[in-house]
Amino acid sequence: MNNNSQLNRSLGAAFLAVFLAWSSLVSADHDTDGQYGDSHTFDSLVPVEDSAMAKAYIDPHADFSVFKRVAILDPFVAFRSNWQRDQNRSRSRNITANDMERIKTDVAALFKQVFTERLEADDGYEVVDVAGDDVLLIRPAIIDLDITAPDTRDAGRNRTFTASAGAATLIMEVFDSMSGDIIGRAADRQVVRQAGGRVTWSNSVTNQAEARRMFGRWADRFRAFLDMHYKAGVPGEAE
Repeated sequence: MNNNSQLNRSLGAAFLAVFLAWSSLVSADHDTDGQYGDSHTFDSLVPVEDSAMAKAYIDPHADFSVFKRVAILDPFVAFRSNWQRDQNRSRSRNITANDMERIKTDVAALFKQVFTERLEADDGYEVVDVAGDDVLLIRPAIIDLDITAPDTRDAGRNRTFTASAGAATLIMEVFDSMSGDIIGRAADRQVVRQAGGRVTWSNSVTNQAEARRMFGRWADRFRAFLDMHYKAGVPGEAE
């Protein structure tokens, strides 16, 4: 069993407890501004002011400059409440449990792919699957996933007119991969709208493109955070 699997298991219980607490604060029907509340802090983490995420907390004593590599655990993915029921009320072909599992697998894989690409770009941070003194571990959860026109891969043409491809909330926890200590947590919700608010065809190709853009925005924000804190702790890199 590799180190990544061991880390997944050892951190699972702690993550589940915090995930349940945070997911109760995040609603698919709310904007991100102010929905979490400044009173919510966990594990001695303190709020990050002017964060690019809707809400972010950090260990004020953590030294991010020691981390030169990143390990990404498999994302947890969950649809919004009653998503399957609502989809099946408006479709000629029902969304099955197998469809949902396949979509969640595809979403998780795309998330890791996009984050890996963005973190490693331009001599950035090597993405690895092992723990180490210089390895930062991130554990993502994509919840309240709402895909407006999901691809069911049936024999017909799956295209639907929509003004929005969907929405999702990211909850991400950051750990020291060796000690298992949590040193950061962030949450953000994105609604993917068509350019200019226009109504266009949505299908499997456009869905993936919009999801890639959404994950890319989150990855760029995380990369910018790492760059800021890493360079701040490296002599000659802060200028």
